[in-house]
Amino acid sequence: MEENFRILKPYLRGLPFIILSLVVAFMVSKKYLNYVTPMYESTAKLRLADVNDGVPSSNLFKDLDVFTTANEIAAEIEVIKSEVLLDKVLDSLDFDMEVFRKGKIKTDELYHDSPLNIEYDILDPDAYDKLYEVKVLDKTNFQISESGSDVSQPGIIGDTLIFDGVMLRISPNPNYLMANPHVQIMDDYQFRILSRPKLIANVKSKLDVIAVDKDVAVLRINFKSPNPEKASILVNTLSEVYINDYIENKYKAANVTVMFLQEQINSVLAKLSVAENSIQNFREDKGVTNILQETETDLRKIAQLKIQQTNIKMNLDAIEELTRYIQEGQENFLELAPNFEAFTDLLSTEIIKEIKALQAKKRDLLITFTPNNEKVMVIDEKIYDLTSYLAESINNTYKNLRIKYDRITEEINRAETVFEVIPEKERMLKILNREFKIYQQSYVFLNEKRIEAEIAQAARISFHRIITYAQTPKDPISPNGIIILSVATILGLMGAVILIYIIHLVKAKVNDKQTVESNSMIPISMLTPLLKNKTVANNYFMQTALELEVKGLLVPKNIICFSSYKYKSGAEYISVNLAKTSAQQGMKVLIIDVEDKLDINPDSTGNIHDNLDIVSLSDDSFSYYTKAAMQNHLESLRKDYDVVFMINELIGTGRSTMFMSLSTVNIITLDTRKTQVKRITESDLLNEEYNLPSVYFALNRYGYNPNIVVDICKILSRIFNIKKRTK
Repeated sequence: MEENFRILKPYLRGLPFIILSLVVAFMVSKKYLNYVTPMYESTAKLRLADVNDGVPSSNLFKDLDVFTTANEIAAEIEVIKSEVLLDKVLDSLDFDMEVFRKGKIKTDELYHDSPLNIEYDILDPDAYDKLYEVKVLDKTNFQISESGSDVSQPGIIGDTLIFDGVMLRISPNPNYLMANPHVQIMDDYQFRILSRPKLIANVKSKLDVIAVDKDVAVLRINFKSPNPEKASILVNTLSEVYINDYIENKYKAANVTVMFLQEQINSVLAKLSVAENSIQNFREDKGVTNILQETETDLRKIAQLKIQQTNIKMNLDAIEELTRYIQEGQENFLELAPNFEAFTDLLSTEIIKEIKALQAKKRDLLITFTPNNEKVMVIDEKIYDLTSYLAESINNTYKNLRIKYDRITEEINRAETVFEVIPEKERMLKILNREFKIYQQSYVFLNEKRIEAEIAQAARISFHRIITYAQTPKDPISPNGIIILSVATILGLMGAVILIYIIHLVKAKVNDKQTVESNSMIPISMLTPLLKNKTVANNYFMQTALELEVKGLLVPKNIICFSSYKYKSGAEYISVNLAKTSAQQGMKVLIIDVEDKLDINPDSTGNIHDNLDIVSLSDDSFSYYTKAAMQNHLESLRKDYDVVFMINELIGTGRSTMFMSLSTVNIITLDTRKTQVKRITESDLLNEEYNLPSVYFALNRYGYNPNIVVDICKILSRIFNIKKRTK
């Protein structure tokens, strides 16, 4: 706890300065807020059309690669911030003229709150972006000049004036003056006519368009302006112009598409007619009605002919076999058994049956008659006739079948010749049909798209929506008063604390006994506080004298030497008061004032105390004393007194070390407000180097933490007195 208090001690001392810094910082920031130009921000939210809903989701131009790309949020942001769109926005706004009311410190933009109407016509393009100053002298006269120029031109309110390439007409604003009758027109004003590139650059620098979320098609449009009305007007106008521009572009694209589609339809229709005529001409030239049906008929005919050919071939083969069989057994014809099943000849079968019957009848007759019998011979003749007829019939049948076979073969060959030209016809017909289908499909497709494009052309709506309109802001976003006041106060506090710390670090004073104990092994003999009156001083030094006796420092015949690094560091004060206290205790005390610091007449010594004497060694004769001579002189002085107090020269001067070495006890006084910390280390080195007897520290004004305001007042008073004496 004590250590923490020691750390906080410099800040407690500087507490008035800290409070003063807080107050000054607060007042300065408050004053800053009064004069700084506030910045207002207005916000509108815009929902982009979803490609899955409404008109944009249609496949109107999908196959033509128009309007098929989804509205990418980043692309739409760049469109909104584009100079082309901003130029359209500014065409509908009156941002080209900026009017200000000029004050001594602060200049405010008036916009619609201006008591003056300024109409202009630019005669010289160099007049753009210049700042002009208008001083209204009274209700009739004014003076105008370019900012920073001493040349001015008088003018009359309500009249036309040509100045610096601008035709101006300055008149009162009746609407504003009627609504605000307390406003005086006489004042200093400034105005600037902005060129369009400059205006667009200004707007673009204060415009911010961001997406609410990367996956949500909602944009937040922010605009900052010193005038709150400007902030809201621009955001709302920009949103509306963006939507109208989208509709206009969509209508133009649909219109161009309709015209394009109509041209293409006419072109395709002409080509389609040509393709139809080509197919018709080809069919007429080649005699083609239906290749598929014709081909199927011919194939069916050929198949039937081949079936007939096969049947005839089978019969022909059977006849050939039968003919060969009969020719081989012609000598024994009646013993043959021909087979007519192959060609199913009923007549030949009946003839064979008749021949077999006649053979049976002949056998019966041969039983009764001889072979030369007339009846037997008649039967032989009948058999011969039948066999001859049968042989001739077989031969004729064979010839007939051969003729049929050859004819059918010729018919098949003739039918098959038709298929030699069919592939070429079919190929050409397919080419013509394919070309026709292409034009037909294109014609149907283009007509469908034309209808859709006409629908889109007629639907002049947008699925972009303004879901939140911008409102005129009432409170500025910058400067933020609470934050600025808080930060300024904190900075004032930190600045004061840092300054106190730096001062404390630079001064590096002793301050307290912990500093001494942490930097030196020399013990502290006494801690002398700031004694405000004699009673307190007498009581303190009485107690201190007793403590020094107990410590063995204030004993008879001792020479106690008080040394310091700086005048008025407590050596004189402590030594004199200890001497007085010792004299009051009945001791005979001598004060040796080496440099005559006390400046007391020795004859008036009794005024201090009867048992107290003061001698000075400031005479020039003592400056030549050697250590031995001085020691003898001190011994001669000491023998007549109980205790001797010596006030030494400043440490580091000519004889200070000699007097310290001749003393019995050495007390080095350190003033907590004056003595630097480095003196503690120097004292240690001095003690080690010269091996001084019984060295102790005495802290003067221990625990004293004066008010910094009082110190400042004292310093100022001292400076004032010095100046006054100088005068």
